[in-house]
Amino acid sequence: MNRLAIVGWMAGLLVAVWAGLAETAPPVNSVRDFMRKKLVHSQKVLEGVTTDDLEMVAKHSQELSLLSQAATWQVLQTPEYLQHSTEFRRAADSLTEAARKRNADGVALAFVDVTMKCVTCHKYVRGVRTAAK
Repeated sequence: MNRLAIVGWMAGLLVAVWAGLAETAPPVNSVRDFMRKKLVHSQKVLEGVTTDDLEMVAKHSQELSLLSQAATWQVLQTPEYLQHSTEFRRAADSLTEAARKRNADGVALAFVDVTMKCVTCHKYVRGVRTAAK
């Protein structure tokens, strides 16, 4: 798959994640603000991927990984949520590593993986919250 197609596909995934964030934003402002911060870093990663600014990718993917360790990140206390968080962190760390190694193809694949981890986790959280109602 050529690079332009990969970037286009990733942009579509980011839009889906953004829509999912808006859909699942809880009423607590601190969590909403936290998720917005996560979204900003995700957008910066996409910008870095599309402009081939791998330093930007490394910086913001590392920030995403660090955010995933914050207490505010822990919106659920379930083993499944912990697994989703761990998988996200590993994917973000892989993205950071690929960017630092200047591996553009590895960055593209890792970005897709990070995005899929976001989508999967948000789907899980929505499902748990819907079941709890």
